[in-house]
Amino acid sequence: MRGLRILLAGAVLPLLLSACVVHVADDGPHVLERAASVSIQTVQFEPVRSARIADGRLYVRVESNGCTDTEDFAVHIDASDDGAVGLGVEREDPDLCKALVPDGVELSWSLQALDITAPGPFRLLNPLRL
Repeated sequence: MRGLRILLAGAVLPLLLSACVVHVADDGPHVLERAASVSIQTVQFEPVRSARIADGRLYVRVESNGCTDTEDFAVHIDASDDGAVGLGVEREDPDLCKALVPDGVELSWSLQALDITAPGPFRLLNPLRL
């Protein structure tokens, strides 16, 4: 199996990028916005502990208070000019639970369900929390 790699986004991202936003809900992902140019600098990307692509899925580990699920996030997909596919998750619903989850939770989305057919490379748009 050929591994896919995630490239970390640089500190400076182009102001305007071709992008779409996919919201993953119980009945599947929904494209919320598809535009020729969308400013992703206004998006509050969730800090992630780790991210990887394996077996046709995007996996991210995020902080959790016990009630974090994929339905709480929108997935942003950036088709940049350099051929890399930018992927980022934005928390839309806060986790207001009070459980102790020291390692956070790992969430995953199918690349097929997100309508991503590009073989990569992939760029993580989220900041890393170490």
